[in-house]
Amino acid sequence: MRYAGMPAGMWTLFRNSFRKNLGDVLGYDREKAGEVTEKAKKDYRMLIRRLPEFEKGDRFKMNIVNCALFSAFCLHMHPKPTMEQMTEFYNRSMMIPAMRFFCRLSGRKKFTAKDIEGMKKTEALRAADRNPYSWNMIYIPYQDGSGYEARFFRCGICRLMKELNLYEYVPAMCRLDYTMADASGASRFVREYTLASGGPYCDCGYKKLN
Repeated sequence: MRYAGMPAGMWTLFRNSFRKNLGDVLGYDREKAGEVTEKAKKDYRMLIRRLPEFEKGDRFKMNIVNCALFSAFCLHMHPKPTMEQMTEFYNRSMMIPAMRFFCRLSGRKKFTAKDIEGMKKTEALRAADRNPYSWNMIYIPYQDGSGYEARFFRCGICRLMKELNLYEYVPAMCRLDYTMADASGASRFVREYTLASGGPYCDCGYKKLN
């Protein structure tokens, strides 16, 4: 994957937030937070370059880029933070004002015909059959009309973080699904299983608020 473009933009957008929360959440002093950020930048570039390009129409490129960003910081955290610390670190680092605006914008389109069409196209694409760092899912509308579930059987985040020996921190990323749904103002997120916890799949359910 080329670093220029969206991956470079994501680093520019989130680097200060990640650096800030090294201090606010993990207790790093200013100098140490700066050192970790510089090391993370190098590893982030390396991770992006090793990832394959995503197919046109694959909606999950941003997900794997976010994973590479988070992982690049995780690789330089010593001693290892707890799961609770990592969950808070990732949540606070990602939920900057620009992300909250994006969530609200996405919320306005949730459950529209265009949104449903996109889910069906993603199901048919089965991108993970050709790219191990992408996702395969099926779209399951709730019969009562209250929303839908995206059920995932392949997960690029699980693949990458397992390769980096960071698999234990996948749930820290998964937890952001709840926060983003809350910020959208359109849906309540529900889940029973995750692949990272040994489940048969990851179920991402979105229940209409209105």
